[in-house]
Amino acid sequence: MEDEQKIRVGITQGDVNGIGFEMILKTLAEPEAIEGFTPIIYGSPKAAAYHRKALNIQNFSLNNIREAGEAHPKRINIVTSGDDNIHVELGKPSQFADEAAQIALTTAKQDLKDGKIDVLVCAPMNGNTNNEGIQLYVSNSMRVGVVAANVPLNNVSQYITKDRIVDTIKKLDQTLKQDFTIRRPRIAVLALNSANLQGDAEQNTIAPAIEEVSASNIYAMGPYSADTIFGSDAAYKFDAILAMYHDQGIAPFKALAYESGTSFFAGTDNIITAPINGTEYEIAGQDKASCESFRNAIYLAIDAFRNRKINKEISANPMQSRSHNETERNA
Repeated sequence: MEDEQKIRVGITQGDVNGIGFEMILKTLAEPEAIEGFTPIIYGSPKAAAYHRKALNIQNFSLNNIREAGEAHPKRINIVTSGDDNIHVELGKPSQFADEAAQIALTTAKQDLKDGKIDVLVCAPMNGNTNNEGIQLYVSNSMRVGVVAANVPLNNVSQYITKDRIVDTIKKLDQTLKQDFTIRRPRIAVLALNSANLQGDAEQNTIAPAIEEVSASNIYAMGPYSADTIFGSDAAYKFDAILAMYHDQGIAPFKALAYESGTSFFAGTDNIITAPINGTEYEIAGQDKASCESFRNAIYLAIDAFRNRKINKEISANPMQSRSHNETERNA
């Protein structure tokens, strides 16, 4: 791949006291890891060096740059974000680490908005990442979105409105087409009250929302009880599952795909992903963190970027889309 075509992947350091840098360094140190993209880390070079030494990673160097435009396409680049003298205390949450993580995230998101990087991958941190859009959890065999995310359980019912469900389904349908190249996505919509599919929420809110989007040629089905979907192979027969609240969808997803699953922020102009690991303070600096989720988050972001580019080219040239459809029918 020509250097000028390599996708610029921004990577935030996350919480320097957690496993973020361990996942970053171990992933990027893998042979041929960066052949297809240019990594640009946002964070503290000294914190990175601390983790590299703690993990005893050999023959690994970072290219220190002042801003993303200086990134070398064949190097692992790092933009100093915030105070480079931050003190690393492995396994301990701290206000300074939280602030450093937020500064790195804010800087990277601004560069993403300004087009200085193409996609963004966020290492684990404490607190809210303030990403807009639907948080879609993705594995090789399952995708799960949530209507009322990050909402206390006793307030969930207030957030389950017809308009919010309709809007979420539409955004989910669009991202499945645009970012995952699924031509006609099948979306399973979960009930709020899994034990009672004929409750008020199901009859007056969820079912009417499904009917409305179905009228606009979106293939949404349900409402289904969560145990029906996740308790059988039904979960794998849909392109995405839409849960009503966090624990209803994300708890079973993580139980099935914790090592490999990723988080994708759908329904936005920018491509942002993250591993589903937390900061995991209890194993920080011990070379025990799995890199699979983080690695998958990088390649998910790259795939989505390429898919959007292809869709944009097809939209600009309808004959290309027609030719593509003819090829599929004749295959």
